[in-house]
Amino acid sequence: MNAATFTPKNIIVTGGCGFIGSNFVHHVVREHPEVHVTVLDKLTYAGNPENIAGLPEDRVELVVGDICDADLLDRIVPGHDAIVHYAAESHNDNSIADPRPFLRTNVEGTFQLLEAARRHGVRYHHVSTDEVYGDLALDDPARFTEDTPYHPSSPYSSTKAASDQLVRAWHRTYGVAATISNCSNNYGPYQHVEKFIPRQITNILMGRRPKLYGDGRNVRDWIHTEDHSSAVWEILTRGRLGETYLIGADGERSNIDVLRAILERMGRSSDDFDWVRDRPGHDRRYAIDATKLRRELGWEPAHTDFAAGLDATIAWYREHEEWWRPVKEATEAKYAEQGQ
Repeated sequence: MNAATFTPKNIIVTGGCGFIGSNFVHHVVREHPEVHVTVLDKLTYAGNPENIAGLPEDRVELVVGDICDADLLDRIVPGHDAIVHYAAESHNDNSIADPRPFLRTNVEGTFQLLEAARRHGVRYHHVSTDEVYGDLALDDPARFTEDTPYHPSSPYSSTKAASDQLVRAWHRTYGVAATISNCSNNYGPYQHVEKFIPRQITNILMGRRPKLYGDGRNVRDWIHTEDHSSAVWEILTRGRLGETYLIGADGERSNIDVLRAILERMGRSSDDFDWVRDRPGHDRRYAIDATKLRRELGWEPAHTDFAAGLDATIAWYREHEEWWRPVKEATEAKYAEQGQ
C-alpha cells in the first residue's frame, strides 16, 4: 500500500468533453475544490464542449487538441501533477466499420501520453474497459478479476487491451507512476445517443420504436458514471502504483431487461421494440468482481438502485433535448446503413 495519499492540484483530463470524462470533471470540480482541471479534447463527434459548460473558468480550462500531438503535450503537461486518460474511440460498431481511428487514438495516443508523463515526471491514470477480457458464458458464475487473461473480441477492445499493456510496460521499464482501471458499462447524463441506453431513451422520446440486437440476452454490468468517477479518484490518489483495479457495482442485467425497463418507465409496452440482426462477434456477458478496489481502498458505489438511476437518466434526456437532438438523425442514419 502507498505510504501517503497523492494530493494533486493540477490535473489533465483527456477526453474531458466526452461522456465519462466530462462526468469525472464535474465530480472533481464538485468534490475537490482545491484541484484545477485542464481538459484536453480533440472534440471529435463524441466530444461536446457543452458537457463542461458552466463550470468555473478559474477551475476548468479547455485545450482543444490531439493526444497524439507530442509537441502539444510538451507545452501543456509541465505544471500538472497527473494525467487522467479517458480519451478513446469507444463505440464497437464504429470499430467494426473502420478500425483505423481506434488504433491511432487508443494505441498511439496512449503511447504519446505515456512518453509525456515520462518526460515530465507526472502521475498517469489509465481508464480502460472490461471488454479487454472478452466475454463470459451466460451460465458461467465467474466474474472478471484483475487476474483474468486478456481475450478481446472487437477492434475496439483489442486496441484498449494494447493500450493497457503499454501502460504496464512503461511503468515497469521506465518507472512511470501509473495505475489502470477497467470499468463495466457506464450510464448517466451526457452519454452520446449512439450508445445503448440513450439510444433507446431518445428513440422513445421521438416516437420511434427502439431496436434490440440479436436475442437480447447479452448481459452487461451497469454502473452509474458518478460511481465510476469516485472510484477513479480513489485509485488516482490512493491506489498502488503499477496496479490494476476493476470498477463495478454488481449491476448485471440483460439488454432485453434494460430495454423493457426503459419502455415501461416511459409509458410504453415492454414489447414495443424491433429486433435487428446481431453485431458481429457480440460479447455475451460482462461481469466485474471489484473486490480488490473495495478491500484495498474502501470504495463503495453510491448509486446501487438501478431503477432510480434509470429514472434520473430518462429525466435528464427529457430535459436536455437541445443537447442530443442535433446529432440524433445522423446517428440513426449511420445505424440504418449498417442494418441496425
